[in-house]
Amino acid sequence: MMDILDAYVATSPSAQNAVDIFKDEWSSKFPASAGATTTPGSAALFEDARIDWLSKTIGGFSGKRILELGPLEAGHTYMMHQAGAESILAVEANSRSYLKCLCVKEIFDLNHARFLYGDAMAYLSETNERFDVCVASGILYHMVHPIEFLGNIARVSDTIFLWTHYYNDSLRTRPNLAKQFEQPYDIEVNGKAYTVSRRNYQEALNWAGFCGGGKPWAFWLTRDSLMRAIADFGFTVEAIEFDHPDHPNGPALALVAHKA
Repeated sequence: MMDILDAYVATSPSAQNAVDIFKDEWSSKFPASAGATTTPGSAALFEDARIDWLSKTIGGFSGKRILELGPLEAGHTYMMHQAGAESILAVEANSRSYLKCLCVKEIFDLNHARFLYGDAMAYLSETNERFDVCVASGILYHMVHPIEFLGNIARVSDTIFLWTHYYNDSLRTRPNLAKQFEQPYDIEVNGKAYTVSRRNYQEALNWAGFCGGGKPWAFWLTRDSLMRAIADFGFTVEAIEFDHPDHPNGPALALVAHKA
């Protein structure tokens, strides 16, 4: 059991002190300029080619108002901020991820970014704000209602960036993933049919750094259903990149879509 005195630090203020509040819970690797090391921190989310590609695809971030859903540890927030975004509003539902985002905001002085602690779906349902771009990287496949999630995004922005996993039958033949996925089936939303597979998090829930959805399961769309849903909400896919059907964690792609 933790002694309350363990919550204190006796060294001079530093970025490393802040990072170590969440020691062994970090997914992201900090850039070398940070002066701090995250553990295990293997994902290069602060130097991410997907965000570089997004910037080129939409003509840069400069002057744009960004809505970021599921910022995780603010790596993409950092990149968009460095690239000149006018403002970034980031909504995070995981309390530990939210607090890590606040650490990152202080360490890197992200003064054009604001972080909200709450559910992204609820925020999208209730807000009247509009944004130039909605960035939804690594969140759609953690949704219990992925179609409704896309529909809510369509309310707040005419441009969307998605990086997401999607379901195909190869998942149920992969030894490391097969037991997590159930037989796909059709659901109906607004009178239209889409195919999903229920993904169960299982032992991943035991890690303190878990950063999936708020339920023990989520629904993955098939690629075809994903594309149809995007079109059904008025978007046209303008570009697809990082199209990796053999991604180790499941088929994945990045896309930018726009509403005329």
